[in-house]
Amino acid sequence: MRSAFKRVISGVRWYVRELMDESAYDRYVAHAHRNHPDAEVPNRRDFERMRTDRQEADPRQGFRCC
Repeated sequence: MRSAFKRVISGVRWYVRELMDESAYDRYVAHAHRNHPDAEVPNRRDFERMRTDRQEADPRQGFRCC
């Protein structure tokens, strides 16, 4: 029973992180380590700043209301 509950909670957590794109940094780091092992990986704050700048520079990336 307890392990089933943990699986459900884990699945919900995964879904929410994917829905909110919270896992984008994790995917970026995995990609960087796999494809560019010698490159310096920015910290999460710098990554989010780069991502926000890219989205604001290209209106096709999505609408930002605030």
